[in-house]
Amino acid sequence: ARSFADIGDIVRGKDPFYGNPQESTQREKLEKNLKKIFKNIKKENNPKLSTLEDDQIREYWWALNREDVWKALTCGAHGTYFRATCGINGNWTGDDCRCPNGNNQVPTYLDYVPQY
Repeated sequence: ARSFADIGDIVRGKDPFYGNPQESTQREKLEKNLKKIFKNIKKENNPKLSTLEDDQIREYWWALNREDVWKALTCGAHGTYFRATCGINGNWTGDDCRCPNGNNQVPTYLDYVPQY
């Protein structure tokens, strides 16, 4: 399983993909598809994007879409799938790992989840 931070690293081309060598075919396929997607973004959008390097396009896309990726990952993740708290009081984030008061930003405490 990959964390939200891992997905961001993959999209931005910063994930070293170390680990299970049996995943190498999937990793190569994913990277090939990502390169194709970002090439199309660079080619078919704002002319200013065409001057950016590939890694800059990746960073641009992630900055623009990370919140939507987070929502897609967490919608329907009910119950105790997430065991995290929100804020300084340690309040439970609830069923969808959302902070109270409609504050649905990506929680920074899940950006750096220690891997065991």
